[in-house]
Amino acid sequence: MTASAPAFAFARLLLAAIFVLSGIDKLTHLDGTAAFVAAGGLPMPQLLAPLAGAFELIAGLAVAIGWQARWAGLLLALFTLVASLVFHRFWSAHAEQAAVQQLLFMKNLAIAGGLLLLFCAGPGPASLDARRAR
Repeated sequence: MTASAPAFAFARLLLAAIFVLSGIDKLTHLDGTAAFVAAGGLPMPQLLAPLAGAFELIAGLAVAIGWQARWAGLLLALFTLVASLVFHRFWSAHAEQAAVQQLLFMKNLAIAGGLLLLFCAGPGPASLDARRAR
């Protein structure tokens, strides 16, 4: 049984939405993003903040339209896994935050799983990648 073109396209849009919106938010609130990056213990937050925002926006749009979608999905999956390990360390969070951080961590694992499926299965027939292959 194969999934329909609309189902693939809809799934890509669902996966892409969080990254497109997060990228826009990061880019429009660079000071807050840099502070969050710094709080995670990462170096050069003033540089990493706009890079992360631009990456999420561009890679999210690539997934949405199905352009280089396998590679965009793989890179976003890796980005999401690293971000989870850095920013959602539920195992060392204060008791009142542990459950929330674990939920965010698990949500990110699910998103990364969907992105890895995109990498393995491809973007489907209703994508720029499929159009280029014709």
